[in-house]
Amino acid sequence: MNAPARRPDAARNRIRIVEAARAALAESHDVHLNEIAKRAGVGQGTLYRNFPNREALLAEVYRRDVEELVTAAPALLAEHEHEPVEALRHWLDRVIDYAEIKYGVLAALESAAWRDLVDHSQNPIEGALAQLLDAGKAAGSLRTDVDARGVLLLIAYLGRVDRDEWESKARPLMNVILDGLRRHVAEE
Repeated sequence: MNAPARRPDAARNRIRIVEAARAALAESHDVHLNEIAKRAGVGQGTLYRNFPNREALLAEVYRRDVEELVTAAPALLAEHEHEPVEALRHWLDRVIDYAEIKYGVLAALESAAWRDLVDHSQNPIEGALAQLLDAGKAAGSLRTDVDARGVLLLIAYLGRVDRDEWESKARPLMNVILDGLRRHVAEE
């Protein structure tokens, strides 16, 4: 059974709350609901009507980011139809932004709750990455001996980057991964 449709103003409030929570998580793992309500321009009652507790709000931020990351893959492939490596590069940039928020969410949730979120997001993310890799392989610009699971294992190590080094380390390391995925023509 589908959930009842929300009034337009209620739907906008929910979106503003999630966006405010996402922005707060980008700044700090220590996120308070009253701060999020203020950022979103809503009262505490509105926040709690949409999200009965902190975990529900943080889980929604995580789910929304996963959804955006997954839907970005085909859109980027269409936009960069003749340059699948460029589509992959743009997607990996989004992964960096997603990972920063992901670690904020996971740091703020109990371990059982975050494990459930991660388990439900792994297959869709792996599928989106596989689309990008397959397009690059078909175009002859990416190595054929890598798969999405292996690339995700490499990307997972970004989680070891300290928060204070994130800005200076995450994108350069992702560029190393992308360079390693490119198909290099052997010099004669």
